[in-house]
Amino acid sequence: MSTPAFPRPVAVVIPCYKVKRHVLGVIAQIPPDVSQVWVVDDACPEGTGDHVEANCSDPRVKVVRLERNGGVGAAVMAGYRAAVDAGAGIIVKVDGDGQMPPARIPQFVTPIQQGLADYTKGNRFYDPESLAEMPRVRLFGNLMLSFLTKLSSGYWQVVDPTNGYTAIDARLVRRLPLDKIASRYFFESDLLFRLGTVRAVVLDVPMHAEYPHGESSLSIRRIVGPFLAGHMRNTFKRIVYMYYLRDFSLGSLLLPAGVGLTGFGIVFGGLKWAHLAAAGSVASAGTVMLAALPLILGIQMLLTFVQFDVQNTPRVPVAPFFAAIDDELWRLERERDKETAGT
Repeated sequence: MSTPAFPRPVAVVIPCYKVKRHVLGVIAQIPPDVSQVWVVDDACPEGTGDHVEANCSDPRVKVVRLERNGGVGAAVMAGYRAAVDAGAGIIVKVDGDGQMPPARIPQFVTPIQQGLADYTKGNRFYDPESLAEMPRVRLFGNLMLSFLTKLSSGYWQVVDPTNGYTAIDARLVRRLPLDKIASRYFFESDLLFRLGTVRAVVLDVPMHAEYPHGESSLSIRRIVGPFLAGHMRNTFKRIVYMYYLRDFSLGSLLLPAGVGLTGFGIVFGGLKWAHLAAAGSVASAGTVMLAALPLILGIQMLLTFVQFDVQNTPRVPVAPFFAAIDDELWRLERERDKETAGT
């Protein structure tokens, strides 16, 4: 008897909104080793869920319907819940528009199966030649978003944060606050922030950029404000969580000291320069040093903090650890139930 390609049950979640023309083709390409396929109809005006049920005979496929449009993030979270409840071991998310070839699913699943990662995601920037198909505006926007995501999530090795081709260990899904994750286009970046708070290991999977049905409907102008606000909020929350609430380390000292010294140098130097310029005077060596030295030290401390933060990137998968805790809690609850029944 041959060994199954996926030792743990693999589920595929396909959020659907105005992809009626393409979704059946995507489903048809899903490898036979996948155990579950969850089509999430995000209140699609085209009736994608009904279309799938009427025209798809694959027994693995089940439709989840949302009463109102919640956005791609809400649809994915609904798919996660359904897959976890059905016993999935690993959950892969692909879009229904055909931009994410299902044949690559094993590339995303294997690192999790082998215990190398808790979460895998696509990276269209690994091969520079593949970027020729990506519109230049999207290319520049993704580069900027990659830097902001590094700050807000703590995953400094991650690139292409808005790539929606992902896989996650189902044991980790139970530890995530699914109701708090952003429901629309920011959800991939927000999910990375949430994964960072539980110290999950994230791994990029190289892939080509493909746009078989034209450009994405994602508007850079429409998302720049919400994305910037979301990253600023998550950066602040991550630093507070990781450096002051859950732990206190060298980075906890470097950051406030660096901000304070840098701020003092800039404010003091700026005020002195304005005052002396208005008076037509030249600053003394002592005044220059009093402004420059804190500024130099502050910048050096901030750079050291960033280096410390980069080295603090999670490297050991946590899903098995959480699973062991959950199993032990389940055992204790069963023993308690038996004792209660015996009395």
